[in-house]
Amino acid sequence: MKTIEERLQEYKQNLNIVKAPQDLEDRLRKALEPVPAKKRTKNRATTWVAATAAALLLIVGTYQYPAFAYYGGKLFNKIELSSLNFSELAEQGYGQTVNKSKTLDDGTVITINGVIADDNALLMYYTIDRPAGSVFTENSSFLYDVSKMQGFLTDSDPKEGIGNYSKDETQYEGVYKFEPVSPFSRTLTVTFSELQDNGKRASYPISFKFEANKAMNSMLKQDISQSVRVDQGTVHYDSITASPTSTIVKGHYKMEDGEYPRFPGLIKLYVNGTEVKAWGMQQSSNEDGIPGFELEFDVLPTDKIETVELVLETAAGYQKVEEPISLVSPSDRSIRIGDEKLWIRSVTKTDTGYDVVIARKQFTYLDKEQMSVQAGGNAVPVSSISTSRPWDLKNGNILWEQTYSFNTMEEPEHLLLDGFHYIKTYYKTISIPVDIK
Repeated sequence: MKTIEERLQEYKQNLNIVKAPQDLEDRLRKALEPVPAKKRTKNRATTWVAATAAALLLIVGTYQYPAFAYYGGKLFNKIELSSLNFSELAEQGYGQTVNKSKTLDDGTVITINGVIADDNALLMYYTIDRPAGSVFTENSSFLYDVSKMQGFLTDSDPKEGIGNYSKDETQYEGVYKFEPVSPFSRTLTVTFSELQDNGKRASYPISFKFEANKAMNSMLKQDISQSVRVDQGTVHYDSITASPTSTIVKGHYKMEDGEYPRFPGLIKLYVNGTEVKAWGMQQSSNEDGIPGFELEFDVLPTDKIETVELVLETAAGYQKVEEPISLVSPSDRSIRIGDEKLWIRSVTKTDTGYDVVIARKQFTYLDKEQMSVQAGGNAVPVSSISTSRPWDLKNGNILWEQTYSFNTMEEPEHLLLDGFHYIKTYYKTISIPVDIK
């Protein structure tokens, strides 16, 4: 039998051959930017719960999931392990063997083979075996679901999962990733469910003894207590926890309005100068209602840590507009304000006043509460605003325009604008003192 290290090396070489389209990362990033929080969704047995991971599976054509082997003092990144069952991991001395089964009413057998746990997550390895003479069908992915992992001081939601069918399609072998469980739990219970013919789900709880002493400890657990100033507040980094399943950075915001920033920001993690792949951000809040965040990164690329840095590349910015903007002879005229541009496309007389069409980048938002036009010596507030619509520049760039209506019979001379929100580039770096356990 090949060792895990040999198998991982083979899979890593295979994955290096498969390349995703060059624009994949950009498309996924653009899709994710407006959605900072990950929300729980029901599992479909053959796909990631996370939509972006599902997109990667379709494009790259290979199964991946965040399960890692801690072998020979080295941590492996998120590479394909879905063909490794838990018995192979157990032979190498990883995790806790469980081997607890539940037989469903139709004879299907669900077995929890083992678990691997640390400060960031719990990985549950399981199999589903169909009754004799029965196989999984195309609709089987809708049949089974998994709910929380519960125990003493533990109420952990499933975060994502993956797996595949055996060649004869009689068995499904999968892995679920849960939120971390309490080390004080002595018994854990996870509930599987099966969709019945009547459309209702039958629940099947499976309990097993949990041995926390067999869980993997964190490589790096460090308080940060540093912050970065942004235009309308501060981004605070609270802690970092690196383990064999992932690296988690927690923090919170202190914004002038006490709310979440309009744009949560792009934060990158570097270890020994090498960027660690990011897997998403979740919003959170503490007991006092202070808005917070949790960043998930890949496992650290090395156990010989010399430097750890967090770089805030982009975040919410606010640009004040100090001078009135001329509305004379607009004709798609661009106006640079700070690092951004606005376009005055047209000023048109209507039955009730004047319409001013203004274009801007997709993630630039005008401060409409303080918007008005100067007309006949008076400041006239905006009366109505149209929905956004694209303006294709025919050069690969698309801007977004809106019509702002003003009730005045006098032709407007200037646009009066307090400011606008946009995604600002900061490139602010903090260094985290390294205290390896």
